[in-house]
Amino acid sequence: MRQLIITAILIFVIALQSALRAIWQPLGYIDLALVLVVYFALQREPLQALFVGAAAGLAMDFISGPPARVGAGGCSKTVTAYCVFFVASRVMLDTTLLRIPVIAGASLIDNVVYVGMHRVLGQTPPMPFIQSLSYKLIATTVAGTLLLYAYDSYFSPKARQRRQFGVRRRVARRPSPILSRKRRI
Repeated sequence: MRQLIITAILIFVIALQSALRAIWQPLGYIDLALVLVVYFALQREPLQALFVGAAAGLAMDFISGPPARVGAGGCSKTVTAYCVFFVASRVMLDTTLLRIPVIAGASLIDNVVYVGMHRVLGQTPPMPFIQSLSYKLIATTVAGTLLLYAYDSYFSPKARQRRQFGVRRRVARRPSPILSRKRRI
């Protein structure tokens, strides 16, 4: 069941990324598939992160068209998933401030491996390296930080637990009617 949910989310993310690129060209620099890969790598589930990375990269290669080398995106997202998992397994990255450099580093690794794969295979990348690096780094870091923060704040199990215990805390803070009567006397 969990794999079906992950597949549905992956299809939605790839469709959304393609739609954003069709709506307005600068929105195409946001790499939502990379944000999803980083999320699964931060959850410390290595195989799932690697499979999501490979599937997302290959799907983006097929969608992007002929100038892109099929497999370069899959390789870059898989290497990125492994690098993020490696860091996340050694350092606790549960706060939003610590995730900002992780998303930026993942974007950097993804771009370097992607362009490197194109160069090794003797093909020029679809866009200049510095342009793609700078635009994707900024756009993906900002969008990824906002998306991961929104998920942590509203949809994660920790957020559900905070909402559940928030009601209990409000009830516990109310003054007891018995104590308030004693103070009036």
